[in-house]
Amino acid sequence: MTDRLMLLDTASLYFRAFYGVPDSVKAPDGSPINAARGLLDIIAKLVTLYEPTQVIACWDDDWRPQWRVDLIPSYKSHRVVEVVPGAPDVEEVPDPLESQIPLIRQTLAALDIPIIGVAEHEADDVIGTLATRSTIPVDIVTGDRDLFQLVGDSRGVRVIYTARGMSNLEIVTDATVVAKYGVLPGQYADFATMRGDASDGLPGVAGVGEKTAATLLQAHGDLDGIRAAAEAGEGMSAGVRGKILAASDYLDVAPTVVAVATALDISAPGTRLRALEGTDLDEATSLADQWNLGSSMTRAIAAITRVSTTA
Repeated sequence: MTDRLMLLDTASLYFRAFYGVPDSVKAPDGSPINAARGLLDIIAKLVTLYEPTQVIACWDDDWRPQWRVDLIPSYKSHRVVEVVPGAPDVEEVPDPLESQIPLIRQTLAALDIPIIGVAEHEADDVIGTLATRSTIPVDIVTGDRDLFQLVGDSRGVRVIYTARGMSNLEIVTDATVVAKYGVLPGQYADFATMRGDASDGLPGVAGVGEKTAATLLQAHGDLDGIRAAAEAGEGMSAGVRGKILAASDYLDVAPTVVAVATALDISAPGTRLRALEGTDLDEATSLADQWNLGSSMTRAIAAITRVSTTA
């Protein structure tokens, strides 16, 4: 089996699990556990299908870093329920999901899957750094298109895209990005900057949609090339040139917000997936019994055991 690192966009997955598993699934004390059970089922499926030898749960230590907000104040602003000076703002998260986060962390620890987050950075930034540094092929599991900028066939980095559901996973490679958007993965961040993204509060360049953004990148290579051509009045219509020039202030800062970090100070564990045995297996089973994680924990343990013993 070829060594392969799987990086989980953990929040993306536990949100999907929360909305995908009925809230009637509860612990013996009546606590909601649908997100925790659903995440275990997701992990079992991913490990079974793609056979990673290492899995890391990447974490949002700050889901809305202030340095990104300072550049674009609207960044994720519609998802803020409470501003906390000097600390991460409080994100709009359903209470029944929020209460499960400690249990989710416990289940990941029970499976010996490391959780990595970095202060003042999002999980995307952790993923970007670990994917860039990896010396083995990488699968990034996410429902976030922003991570398409990390795809690279030559480096063995691909995205397992969950937006259409766990029963309809899509493997995103260089060819996928080109076919979908008409740009290379290395151009995707500039493409997303111009297009904008309402879900992240990024306005984009007014009047420039996906088709125009792709056409400009095909002609000029990158955002710097596009802006230089607009300044020179060459290689684009007067209307498009006007839109690019009018968005100058936005284009000065947006690329820094959109680009995922790739050089964070992270000490990534080199631990491989391992079969749970002895006391570790007893502790995982005890946790499952306590919280009614049942067959979901059993499937996750079985998937990890199978992969770890054949690697």
